[in-house]
Amino acid sequence: MSMSDPLGDLLARIKNAHHARLEKAEAVPASRLKQSVLDVLQREGYIRGYVQVQKNGMNFIDVELKYFEGKPAIGKLERVSKPSRRVYSAVKELPRYMNGLGISILSTPKGVLSENEARAENVGGEVLCRVY
Repeated sequence: MSMSDPLGDLLARIKNAHHARLEKAEAVPASRLKQSVLDVLQREGYIRGYVQVQKNGMNFIDVELKYFEGKPAIGKLERVSKPSRRVYSAVKELPRYMNGLGISILSTPKGVLSENEARAENVGGEVLCRVY
């Protein structure tokens, strides 16, 4: 079965696992884009990490979720650019999310970066999602 929005599926699985208070979001189908987004989430401290596993000859990702005093590290996770409506932003037009407490994740010519890294690299791109 084909999936029209694989990144949206990853974000939904993470949100659902947090709501269920699970330690891991397991068996997420793997892709390079998903791994790049998870790298940014790990660098910014929103997840503990992730592991790529192979089951029945297919690659999957197990995402280790992070909690602080019983509350999820990710309070809000929303998809911005969707397959039906792409959202692009120049580096000068990147808004601060939640007054700098949250981050936006961008797909840029230099790879998938957080908004702070994109400002440091002076590149804009497609705004994939926002995390708080």
